[in-house]
Amino acid sequence: MTLKEFKQFFSETLSEIYPKTEIESFFFILMDELLNLKRIDIVLKPDFKLKNEILTDLKKITTRLKREEPIQYILGTTEFYGLPFFVDKNTLIPRPETEELVEWILICVQNLKIKNQNVTSSAVEKSLNILDIGTGTGCIPISLAKNLQNVNISAIDVSKSALEIAKKNAQLNKVNIDFRELDILKTDKLPQKYTIIVSNPPYVRKLEKTEIKNNVLNNEPHLALFVADENPLIFYKKIADLAKNHLTKNGFLFFEINQYLSNETVTMLKQKGFTNIELKKDFSGNDRMIQAILI
Repeated sequence: MTLKEFKQFFSETLSEIYPKTEIESFFFILMDELLNLKRIDIVLKPDFKLKNEILTDLKKITTRLKREEPIQYILGTTEFYGLPFFVDKNTLIPRPETEELVEWILICVQNLKIKNQNVTSSAVEKSLNILDIGTGTGCIPISLAKNLQNVNISAIDVSKSALEIAKKNAQLNKVNIDFRELDILKTDKLPQKYTIIVSNPPYVRKLEKTEIKNNVLNNEPHLALFVADENPLIFYKKIADLAKNHLTKNGFLFFEINQYLSNETVTMLKQKGFTNIELKKDFSGNDRMIQAILI
């Protein structure tokens, strides 16, 4: 089978499940991953003959995609903030919206450097301690560490399996992160004080399951996705309480949030004594991130 023939087979097989643009994206990802062929190569080599073993692998992947298994889990890798990450069914697949949260934190650190112009950038970074709560793949702390070489960064998660993946990702990207296993809902004390605490905790209410695509609902860990309808801010409230006792003066709290609960989250933070609360939309125009300061 040639490249052109396989592409036709691939598109026809998946056409009832995915939009055309997503199918094309899958195809180019697979060509790059399995054959090291870029888009230009595919255009120039439509009659390239696929070896039988490669064709067998590609057809198996096509079948898994037809079952709506995420391509990131099939390949075991994804990209986040320009960096490679291992993923498996013990971790959520990092989202583009979370890249925006990372960018916001980096801007925050840059502003701290500007405020401390009498101190070297390196010294400012060394004085900063950042904690990521519910780290999953480690995408947030690893991306921060890659862009802030001198900052002390820690991360915690309740899942031992997720932490194993996060540690592999730290090694892959050659950064040092202090990973710890901890159930945030069952602790009243964090290891130390932090300049910045960030979290992208579970925030999808069970009543919102109908909005979730099957490839997410049937594959990604529900422990990291869902919260009870009757207490949807359970993680935000707990983390805010911990932050009150473990943020340094003028420390920052960053959250990725449920777009439908933005006002409730802002109100909760105000009630707990946080100030300078800023709500930010993601690239799709949905309320997605919050920054708050503890004076």
